[in-house]
Amino acid sequence: MDWTLDQLNAFVISVEQGSFSGAARRIGKAQSRISTAISNLEADLGFDLFDRSARLPVLTPAGEQMYEEAKVVLAQCDRLQSRALTLTKGEEVSLTIAMDEATPTTVFEEFFERVAARFPLLKLTIISGSKDDIASQVDDLTADLGILFFSKTLPNSLEFTPICEFNSSLIVAKNHPLAKVSAPTMQQLGQYRQLLICDRMGYYHTDALSANYWHIDSYYSITAFVLRNMGWAFVPDHVFNYSIFKDGVVRLSIENIPTSPWIDMGLVKRRDQGNGPVLRWMYQELKTMFAQHN
Repeated sequence: MDWTLDQLNAFVISVEQGSFSGAARRIGKAQSRISTAISNLEADLGFDLFDRSARLPVLTPAGEQMYEEAKVVLAQCDRLQSRALTLTKGEEVSLTIAMDEATPTTVFEEFFERVAARFPLLKLTIISGSKDDIASQVDDLTADLGILFFSKTLPNSLEFTPICEFNSSLIVAKNHPLAKVSAPTMQQLGQYRQLLICDRMGYYHTDALSANYWHIDSYYSITAFVLRNMGWAFVPDHVFNYSIFKDGVVRLSIENIPTSPWIDMGLVKRRDQGNGPVLRWMYQELKTMFAQHN
């Protein structure tokens, strides 16, 4: 068999994106190249990976098995590449860090103060966005490291390392009808507008609990809208407790809602990129700092 890693990559991304055209957009190649790569892979393997009888390709039973195996092979290749880069890297001269705008400001101000003291010659660029923006910036190598709240939709090319957990709060304005209900049910929440997080391109990956909802790209903007009685939302506790919000917003119990209040926050990097001395120090320092603050 003469299959290649490029063919496996085209196959896996096509499954993740749900179509050959989606895979082509994802990796910046022509759709014909994706289709050809997968057809050649099928020819090398001797069986079909996709059923193409419908508008969108659907995995065959054999394709489902090969998808799991292909992910393992690509992950091993990424680990090999990462280990090789780690062994050859000296101390980083410059780094770009992408941060979720809702991360707790005080802790990270202290962290970057320590970075400045420990690595005085490091050229550091810090950019911000919502969680899906951060993942995209790391995946396309705009950023070396991302700091974000966990998302189930992270690409397989990225590796998430949790550093702490945050509680999230169900909040409404003090004069909102739900403020009179200490522990609302799903049915009661469904009667009012929900405000949900999205990335800065308007894409979202969080399912709404209400049929009436808006998507907004900032937890701080969401909370400001809640304060103006425009809907209800789940936001991280440190956003809810921000001084300009806390007097006008109330927290409701989620005992009648089948959802976990805990959100993992962590670091994300490409699996195929190694860690130099500065990044290794950052990983350990952030774990230590958040262990002390929790």
